Amino acid sequence: MSAKAISEQTGKEYLYKYICTSAPVQNRFRYANVTTETDFQRLAQEHPWLLTERLVVKPDQLIKRRGKLGLVGVNLDLNGVKEWLKPRLMKETMVGKAKGILKNFLIEPFVPHKQTEEFYVCIYAAREGDYVLFHHEGGVDVGDVDAKAQKLLIGVDEKISEDRVKRELLTKAPNDKKAILASFIVGLFNLYEDLFFTYLEINPLVVTKDGVYVLDMAAKIDATADYICKSKWGDVEFPPPFGREAYPEEAYIADLDAKSGASLKLTLLNPRGRIWTMVAGGGASVVYSDTICDLGGVDELANYGEYSGAPSEQQTYDYAKTILSLMTREKHPDGKVLIIGGSIANFTNVAATFKGIVRAIRDYQGPLKEHEVTIFVRRGGPNYQEGLRVMGEVGKTTGIPIHVFGTETHMTAIVGMALGHRPIPNQPPVAAHTANFLLNSSSSTSTPTSRRKDSSENKAKVEGSPAKKVKTGASVTKASTLFTKHTKALVWGMQTRAVQGMLDFDYVCSREEPSVSALIYPFTGDHKQKFYWGHKEILIPVYKNMSDAMRKHPDVDVLISFASLRSAFESTMETMQYPQIRTIAIIAEGIPEAHTRKIIKAADEKGVTLIGPATVGGIKPGCFKIGNTGGMLDNILASKLYRPGSVAYVSRSGGMSNELNNIISRTTDGVFEGVAIGGDRYPGSVFTDHVLRYQDTPGVKMIVVLGEIGGTEEYKIGQAIKQGRITKPVVSWCIGTCATMFSSEVQFGHAGACANQASETAVAKNKALKEAGAYVPKSFDELGEIIKSVYDDLVSKGVIQPAEEVPPPTVPMDYSWARELGLIRKPASFMTSICDERGQELLYAGMPITEVFKSEIGLGGTLGLLWFQRRLPKYACQFIEMCLMVTADHGPAVSGAHNTIVCARAGKDLISSLTSGLLTIGDRFGGALDAAAKQFSHAFDSGMLPMEFVNKMKKDGKLIMGIGHRVKSINNPDMRVQILKDFVKQNFPSSQLLDYALEVEKITTSKKPNLILNVDGFIGVAFVDLLRTCGGFTRDEADEFVEIGALNGIFVLGRSMGFIGHYLDQKRLKQGLYRHPWDDISYVLPEHMSM
Repeated sequence: MSAKAISEQTGKEYLYKYICTSAPVQNRFRYANVTTETDFQRLAQEHPWLLTERLVVKPDQLIKRRGKLGLVGVNLDLNGVKEWLKPRLMKETMVGKAKGILKNFLIEPFVPHKQTEEFYVCIYAAREGDYVLFHHEGGVDVGDVDAKAQKLLIGVDEKISEDRVKRELLTKAPNDKKAILASFIVGLFNLYEDLFFTYLEINPLVVTKDGVYVLDMAAKIDATADYICKSKWGDVEFPPPFGREAYPEEAYIADLDAKSGASLKLTLLNPRGRIWTMVAGGGASVVYSDTICDLGGVDELANYGEYSGAPSEQQTYDYAKTILSLMTREKHPDGKVLIIGGSIANFTNVAATFKGIVRAIRDYQGPLKEHEVTIFVRRGGPNYQEGLRVMGEVGKTTGIPIHVFGTETHMTAIVGMALGHRPIPNQPPVAAHTANFLLNSSSSTSTPTSRRKDSSENKAKVEGSPAKKVKTGASVTKASTLFTKHTKALVWGMQTRAVQGMLDFDYVCSREEPSVSALIYPFTGDHKQKFYWGHKEILIPVYKNMSDAMRKHPDVDVLISFASLRSAFESTMETMQYPQIRTIAIIAEGIPEAHTRKIIKAADEKGVTLIGPATVGGIKPGCFKIGNTGGMLDNILASKLYRPGSVAYVSRSGGMSNELNNIISRTTDGVFEGVAIGGDRYPGSVFTDHVLRYQDTPGVKMIVVLGEIGGTEEYKIGQAIKQGRITKPVVSWCIGTCATMFSSEVQFGHAGACANQASETAVAKNKALKEAGAYVPKSFDELGEIIKSVYDDLVSKGVIQPAEEVPPPTVPMDYSWARELGLIRKPASFMTSICDERGQELLYAGMPITEVFKSEIGLGGTLGLLWFQRRLPKYACQFIEMCLMVTADHGPAVSGAHNTIVCARAGKDLISSLTSGLLTIGDRFGGALDAAAKQFSHAFDSGMLPMEFVNKMKKDGKLIMGIGHRVKSINNPDMRVQILKDFVKQNFPSSQLLDYALEVEKITTSKKPNLILNVDGFIGVAFVDLLRTCGGFTRDEADEFVEIGALNGIFVLGRSMGFIGHYLDQKRLKQGLYRHPWDDISYVLPEHMSM
């Protein structure tokens, strides 16, 4: 990722050290850091001002609106600071949805000042430049600054001036402070630029007669600029978002990433979770996380991460062993799943990376089996068959259940299998490869000709015509047709494998001559490099200087840059000095955003189309491909990329663009053109640039857009659809829907994949696109179905006339690759630990079914075997059965029963009606068992008195789960609770948590008589007592069953009996379709509408 948040202390250190301004900045370097290890005596010796001045203390953990949250101690002496810290340091706190520990605090001098001396300043980056915001009223009540503040745009490469700041920003500032404010803001902006900040906010900025005081500050810097700013930044630490701990394993992977040309990312979300991922590709990693969350796995998702960019076997081994080490530290009663997924790779050797993963699996086979880990694998790309073969083989030899799938299986299908939402095929279907890598049987050495006729008559005209120009915002025009069958390119960098892939693509597309005219490589002298054209060897020139290459190849109009992130800026700016270049593809990832924006500005001025940075490129079937786009020949042929189809797409992700090639080839007549614009925050070209090109290209009949979280470019597509500028069908999906489900911010694999406001979330963009008229699926899983549906509709209307398919021309393949291809073997069976039906008789947790009946353990004992894998004592079995009995039903008026009845009367079957009722279960209805157990357990275990617990919940604004009833009260007790209470007191060895809950009830009912311990709360706390004291579980095991939702299972199972009863009752009574009466609905329409 690029923009990373830094601590307030780090931000102020940079400001105090490097700001250049005539404004007197006060309190420079006067701050002290406090943690649990802080020795206050030593701290006072290091910072003597702590003993002489009034102080301010606040947490420095990326928490917004600390003042509003009561997390700022003001005007204290040092002893006051200590007292203020006592109830807060190392205490768990909720901030929004995030729960975290307060453990890092900042002490600064208190600055007495007037409200009129507070100001607000913010600088943030945008594609077109940097915005400076100023408001003459700062502080905690500043409100919506975007609406209130004066705003000044400093365009890319523009300079800021004090005069302009005074004229455009400080119109409402006091006259006597304008000069000092202008000087400070100019200095601040120059600091922001020099140190590659992307965001810098000061609120409040206080200006008194003594000078300028920076009170509160929040900032982000562009981490990719480390190689430029290292001397000034030093060893900067990037704290995790509040609510997520920093783990040494994350730092280890970040270090691996920094030392590698590949991309390696790891974020731990829930180390105790049962769902772990090891996904290849920045875009694919987001799609897998989305699918896991869509299928209800958000609470069990343990990590987010990705590996991509062709890591070596050793790098993949180091990454995999880190994941396996983390996931085998704590057992999970349901076992764990590891999803090794990915899209179809463009250039990563899947077999090489999988060999690293296989080594790690072998090293950890003992712990993996002990923790009941099941592994699901889905991958495609270069040499993937061999990778899948070795992965299947290690499953057989180690006994670890490993289910292996290739490109024949939808990318995210393994998530449904892993989470039990879809069956696991016993024998995965074998991919039908269209590839034929034998030499052309003809003795002719000429390029084979394609015999397939285009599905559109005018495609041939488009291909043969010169590049059309399309107007941009500037006066210079850009080409609307980027590539034709005659496009010639230069390649910057000695990327022989990528060039050979381009030549093989040219050959299979029946081009008359290679698309690569020459290579540019500044680190050697001019020479010629050997490549293959079909089965012939040819020589392509390599130039040391770009000027020589341009002069000798005037027909070239495309440059593909494989320059490193350090040299990409200079080489791209040099390229744009040559007017013959109309398209530049920048492959490098990690170019600083400030450099990218300068490249974009220059390209717009010169009419050059940019693809990238951080991209694999793009492909125009039958014409031209950029570098490694589309992968190896087997995938190009399997996805029919050797000839044009009718569907054009644009994506951010390179790996996902190859997945789109696969999906589109399976659901339509194929791809007409596809571009991956790149995953950076500011891609060189945006979605609409290409979508509008596709709209104006006759051969394109429908458009597919794969957007993602972050940015707002997708909204422009919706606007163009509404305005009628886009009339062709657009199928769109934005990945990153899982982000709204996480309690703390997660930066995904792409630098631009982070929502800074609600409108940038994937959910909001998908909604807007659907409302605008785009075809938007419910999830990525359904994308292929929607594409097929739209395509079939166009075919039925005659818009698309599918052409007759003919076998592709034969083409040679490198012997080394052909030799490495392997076969997929049948994967091992999935693992179960609760039941075995294979023997002579059924086993429940190892207990034969005959013994289950002989022992008369009943339903409660059977549940103990299947849920807890224990044979429970008799009283525990009886208690479980009593719980099921008392939760079986509570009348037809409750939401679950009501839903079941309505569904039954609508003619639905039993399963549908039961499911309808079960879906209402949650914290408000029936699902409070787990929550009550967790709340009371936490309070009891932490030593809180009942009164302290009640007061804390009130202070935090939270309900006490399991307390309260709509009808019953202390004067009208719930007999269900009384029956259970009598049983527990007579039979349980101990009921400490229940006793604690009853003490809480005394306090709550003294306030209001209906705030009783209800049946949900009673079962929750009593069940914790049972698990902790029955002798069958360790304390950790007991707590783990509460964490994973076992207690809510009691209510679900019990209430299912009642729901089924209501279903049968309605059917027996032959009740008709239910319609709610009008007189029971309050119709409240807007006044102007009703008039």
